[in-house]
Parts: sequence; structure tokens; C-alpha cells
Amino acid sequence: MARKTFEDALERLGEITHDLESGELSLEASLKKFEEGIKLAQFCNSKLDDCQHKVSLLLEKNGSLTETPFDSHGNGS
Repeated sequence: MARKTFEDALERLGEITHDLESGELSLEASLKKFEEGIKLAQFCNSKLDDCQHKVSLLLEKNGSLTETPFDSHGNGS
């Protein structure tokens, strides 16, 4: 299997979503796409977890590394 990137996996998830939403797939084909989508979502989540860990290690305050919680709402509080 070729090495995949987060961006490739996310793009493929979009394609799978479109295919599933079309309603044109058989039940068997839908299940195969769904399984592929689950694996891709797990891959993406793993990549995001890795990145979040790296960011927390790189945040620096007062000359020492300090972990700062990630604000998923983007409001800075």
C-alpha cells in the first residue's frame, strides 16, 4: 500500500462520503466504502493526535516548554 498523507486520506473520505450520499451503491458496495471510510478516519485522527502532541511540545513560555490546552473553539480562552 502506498504511503498516504493526511490530505490524501481526507480527500478520499470526501469521495467516499459523496459516493455513500448518492444512494446509487449496492448494500455490499456501501459497506465496503463505509469500512474504508472508518479506516481512513482512524488514520486521520491518529495523524491529528500526533500533530497535537508535537504542537504541545513546541509551545514555549518563559524559557521552558509548557503544555497549553488546544482550544478547539478558536476563541482563545
